[in-house]
Formats: sequence, structure tokens, C-alpha cells
Amino acid sequence: MLGFALSSSSAGWAIDEHDTYGLGRPATEDEIRAWNIDVSPTGEGLPPGRGTVKQGAQIYARKCASCHGATGTEGPKDRLVGGRNTLTTTKPIKTIGSYWPYATTLYDYIYRAMPFDAPQSLSPDEAYSVIAWLLFQNQIVAEDAVIDTQTLPKIEMPNRHGFIPDPRPDVP
Repeated sequence: MLGFALSSSSAGWAIDEHDTYGLGRPATEDEIRAWNIDVSPTGEGLPPGRGTVKQGAQIYARKCASCHGATGTEGPKDRLVGGRNTLTTTKPIKTIGSYWPYATTLYDYIYRAMPFDAPQSLSPDEAYSVIAWLLFQNQIVAEDAVIDTQTLPKIEMPNRHGFIPDPRPDVP
């Protein structure tokens, strides 16, 4: 009964789409573009840039190792390297090399959220470089790999087919 009373009383609070109440303003195209930084599994949304394993090792040491350890295995935060073939064991180790299904989501996450104390402070080249180093550490790419908008979406992650598609008919 209370739910009905609340829902029927809230009907009087409907806001007309033209009411502005003198608050805020429409976002500018530049503001929208600055927030539109997501990257899809297909690579749509990847910005121009490139990085190498060698460059990534240096950037990782400066900006990532304090949380993830010198080799990506020590912590204190999430382990990033190793764990391959452990997901079906009693002690699975979920890392970039064992769990992540798409290499492009590495870019999406690292560029938007890392480093933890300064999110979105990496340039696109720095993000590509860190990804190159992490993929090399996980034995997914060669030491001379160049990661960019063309190569990153083509990388086949070890757990690419380890997820079950959503069978609901209303989910594309």
C-alpha cells in the first residue's frame, strides 16, 4: 500500500523536458568529446597513438609498479601477469593473461582509470606502451610488438572464448 501511495504521489512531480530551473547548461561538443573515451571490444573508439614493449617497461616502472609490483605479480594491488590455465583450478588466478577476453578493453580501462592516484593522466602513447609491456609479460605478444589502433583489436587473448554469451533474447 505504501508503494502505491508513493508512486501515485510522485506523479505530480513530473518534470517537463523544457523546464530548466536555471540550473546548468547544455554540454558543449568539446565537453562531450572529452568524456567520450570508451573503447569497444572491436576497437571502436581507440585514439591515434602507438607504443612498444620497451617504452611500456619504462612507463610501467614509473607509474604502475608501486601498486602492481615490478613484474606485475607482486602487488599489493591486483596481479596483472601470469595465471594462464588456472581458471579451472581450485585457485584461479585472474590476470590480463588468464582472464581478460579482449585486448581492447585493456586500453579502455587503463586509459580511463589508471594510474589509480591520477586517472586519465596517461597519454594515448603511454597507454599503448603499458599495454604492449603487459601483453609481452603475459606472453601474448612478442618483445618487438608495436601496439596501436590497428594491431590492438587483432590480438587474440587466451580467454577470448571463455565467457558464455548472454542467451536472453532482448540482449544483442
